[in-house]
Amino acid sequence: MNPSLETAAAPQGLRRVAIDPVSRVEGHGKVTILLDAQNHVQQVRLHIVEFRGFEKFIEGRPFWEVPVMVQRLCGICPVSHHLAASKAFDRVLGTPTVTPSAEKMRRLMHYGQVMQSHALHFFYLASPDLLFGFDSEVNRRNIVGVAQAHPEIARKGILLRKFGQEVIRATAGKRVHGTGSVPGGVNKHLSLEDRALLQRDVAQMLAWAQDAVAIARQLHAQNPTLYDSFGACGSNLLSLVRVDGALDLYDGVLRARDPGGKIIFDGARDQDYLDLIEEEVKPWTYMKFPFLKSLGPELGSYRVGPLARLQNCDFIPSSLAEVQRREFLACGKGEPIHAPLAYHWARMVELLHCIEVIQELLDDPDLLSGELMASGQRRGVGVGVIEAPRGTLIHHYEVGDDDLVTMCNLIVSTTHNNQAMNESVRSVAREYLDGRELTQGLLNHIEVAIRAYDPCLSCATHALGQMLLDVELVGPEGELMDRVQRWHDGSFMHDETASIGLRP
Repeated sequence: MNPSLETAAAPQGLRRVAIDPVSRVEGHGKVTILLDAQNHVQQVRLHIVEFRGFEKFIEGRPFWEVPVMVQRLCGICPVSHHLAASKAFDRVLGTPTVTPSAEKMRRLMHYGQVMQSHALHFFYLASPDLLFGFDSEVNRRNIVGVAQAHPEIARKGILLRKFGQEVIRATAGKRVHGTGSVPGGVNKHLSLEDRALLQRDVAQMLAWAQDAVAIARQLHAQNPTLYDSFGACGSNLLSLVRVDGALDLYDGVLRARDPGGKIIFDGARDQDYLDLIEEEVKPWTYMKFPFLKSLGPELGSYRVGPLARLQNCDFIPSSLAEVQRREFLACGKGEPIHAPLAYHWARMVELLHCIEVIQELLDDPDLLSGELMASGQRRGVGVGVIEAPRGTLIHHYEVGDDDLVTMCNLIVSTTHNNQAMNESVRSVAREYLDGRELTQGLLNHIEVAIRAYDPCLSCATHALGQMLLDVELVGPEGELMDRVQRWHDGSFMHDETASIGLRP
């Protein structure tokens, strides 16, 4: 991370500091901070500066291709998009309930996905900050530094992720961008060989997952003030829950709570998400800002993901993880926990739950035999909602009589968290940066707050035509030769000062 100091794009009298790119996250984003002459923070924004456009080029494709295509949104959580799209097209095929064998194969695939993603984030991306400190030497803050200083922790993290990837391979055909789930069901059973391979290692993974929870809990205990307050901002909570209120990462109904923990709505059908959620567009980022319709844009922003899920559900339906969830919630002393660093502890509790579910599923005979496909009455619209590693993921499609997709709307987990991430970086900037001389370590505090959400920025960008387009012509010595800007209202501005010797 190399922060750059810029003045040309800042309002008069303010200095602009850019963290570009934000490191150790999936995708490309940057943070801009505006400071006055006394280094007091005037503005902080998280910008998502890449544009993918998946919602548009899915249009016109045969619907049966889409569950494979949308995986290319992400190399970290492709299974989540694969399954969300499959669930949406189950509805298009008139099969909202797939066969027991198909559902259990999908669940095994999904819980393997959540497990490997959580392990990747905690051990590879977040642990360098948590183990070495936010101000530690930048060259040390990476998985290599963790492996050198804490080889056993790094080893467990790497092998936990590997096991999750093996679950995906066994169910989807490949570790990344598999083809196991199809509209209406799945295309294979679990083989006896793969079941034996996974059963051989699952008990060890369960023990290591408990160790991971212990690490996260110990980090909190060592500095509870930091973990309870760093970047904290109250927000509403949203997630799927099972009909009986249990945590369910694959299916369920929508539930939302306010910042104090009071239920806003419960038991809402995933097919009716448009009655509950609206998206706002802002001109300085490609990522939208969803909010709860009933509360409006000012009060309706919300948080998703492990921190929301553990507090939104009534219980976790696996014994070891439920014990750990209750211990986690006890730190809130009866109040909801809103501090971003608490995501790490919650994420490891979910990791433990995933392995408990995997262990139980591996004993189920429906994985080895039974009907793979369901059939029903064809219709033109389908919504698929799933709890991806980073939070609630919504896929919505309309399909014509010719089987071609006519409309695609995606609201991904990171998009739901957009407002909360922005508020967290503002909180950190005000507390740690305001009035101080900026250093590498202080700026890393901003990145730490963002990483806690485990954002997937490449998944979350599809607000076409709403952000400033800034084109610069740079000479061979790095000098700015020309600059043209197109603003979100369609107007253009040519920078008359952009020529050799005139640029500050």
